[in-house]
Amino acid sequence: MTSSQPRLVVFPAYDGMRLLDLTGPLDAFALTNDLHASDASAPYALRVVTVDGGPVRTSSGLLLLTEPLAALDDVAIDTLIVAGGAAAFRADSNIVAIETWVESQGKLMRWIASHGSRARRICSVCTGTFVLAAVGLLSERTVATHWESVRLLGNCFPRLRVDRDRIFIHDGPVWTSGGVTAGIDLALALIEDDLGSERALQVARVMVMSVTRPGGQAQYTIPFAGSLSDHDDFAALHTWLLQHLADDLRIEELATQAAMSRRTFMRSYTVAIGRTPAKTIETMRIDAARVALEATGKTLKEIAREAGFGTEDRMRRAFRRRLGVSASDYRLRFSLRDRSHVAMRAAIPGPTRPD
Repeated sequence: MTSSQPRLVVFPAYDGMRLLDLTGPLDAFALTNDLHASDASAPYALRVVTVDGGPVRTSSGLLLLTEPLAALDDVAIDTLIVAGGAAAFRADSNIVAIETWVESQGKLMRWIASHGSRARRICSVCTGTFVLAAVGLLSERTVATHWESVRLLGNCFPRLRVDRDRIFIHDGPVWTSGGVTAGIDLALALIEDDLGSERALQVARVMVMSVTRPGGQAQYTIPFAGSLSDHDDFAALHTWLLQHLADDLRIEELATQAAMSRRTFMRSYTVAIGRTPAKTIETMRIDAARVALEATGKTLKEIAREAGFGTEDRMRRAFRRRLGVSASDYRLRFSLRDRSHVAMRAAIPGPTRPD
């Protein structure tokens, strides 16, 4: 490819895909073209394709016009980006539903497998990772997807290494991203890879967003304590913990509450819950602090004490380690008391990253 030839970025589309998964990255590339002096020097050519062309209905019901796959038969694709959104990829789905969906999209899947293997880069937005995995383009790769579907992806495609928190991941020619708006973060990273950080920053400014978003997906989830009710053997203990987070919670006290010896409790709890008691307590404390940061005007010192961290510094380190942001930055983004200082928060329920 010479410097005068635009990079061809192709978006395969299908009924039921999420609109913003496609239009977010698409607009980032289009704005990059707008920043060039003329169409002749535009760095990207953008195409949206379906099997036969024509309208495709997104999950929101909006119709998009597309070109047929055949329009790209003899064209070299630089970057292939697959959107997510299909119902088969939601957290409550299973491998049978995914296989049924893939079979129903046979011609498109074969086209993605063939052209994706020859493209310079293959990318996915949100649960579009499932599409690339299903056609065999992600084997042994480290990938990202929407945090709600991380477990499903790992269970259905065990040869993948799935990172539950990253906004996007670059592993060789494969770029994968987390939920919905993370597709824009991905596009900015691709633009930076192609054209440099200055151009990516220009596009980010036009889009009124950070060129690199701080933190990971964990900060956008809501408290996980409700999911603990699924574990009947320790439900009473979890209820007690939520009422005593500010206490000095030693293993001996927890074992007493569970009516077990210390050794039996540690072994039984870790097997049943999938994490140590210490991880559960820290997650509960982080969630309690998050709620206070969002909904109250209490000082960080007060919140740290009441949530059981003891000091601001211990709370800050826990937030950095688990959410990728400080407690004060979290408040600036998500406080319900002063919406003028808040970035939009994803409103999809799910668990805080437990480990």
